[in-house]
Amino acid sequence: MSETFVSGVAGRYATALFELARDAGAIDAVKSDLDRFAALVAESDDLKRLVRSAVFSSEEQERAIVAVLDRAGISGLAGNFFKTVAANRRLFAVESIIRGYDALVAADKGEVVADITVAQPLSDAHAATLKEALDQMTGKSVQLAVTVDPALLGGLTVKIGSRLVDASLKTKLNSIRTAMKEVR
Repeated sequence: MSETFVSGVAGRYATALFELARDAGAIDAVKSDLDRFAALVAESDDLKRLVRSAVFSSEEQERAIVAVLDRAGISGLAGNFFKTVAANRRLFAVESIIRGYDALVAADKGEVVADITVAQPLSDAHAATLKEALDQMTGKSVQLAVTVDPALLGGLTVKIGSRLVDASLKTKLNSIRTAMKEVR
């Protein structure tokens, strides 16, 4: 594995899960289960609330997570991982943990993860064009982790490692607003 480092609570959990999955020869199976869970969170406001809210007790979170995992068919390492995260009251970090795990998997495969934030979902053609441009720029295979944030208004932000390119309309408008204030 290359020198990819993920930090904080999410980083510790992601690294531990990655090491367990690698030892079990289940890196891709765990990634698939994590991706399925992330998709469920993205689709369900109730599940988002459960994951992000500190209002629910550990027991309530555990019961709800077990039900979600059973329904989604997520078991094994990933299932046990989600149950542990819920028992330790760390569900609030699960989305960051999944991103950290994805970064570790990509690094293990010699790939790079680009965190893309867009105002509207990317079409397949735009995603392919963006991936191709980033592949050429980095000289590696780039995996896109796309997040939709309507607050950007338009454009996109691209983060690869510590490099950030912000081509969002929101940032451009804020720059114009700042420049206008300085002129006065």
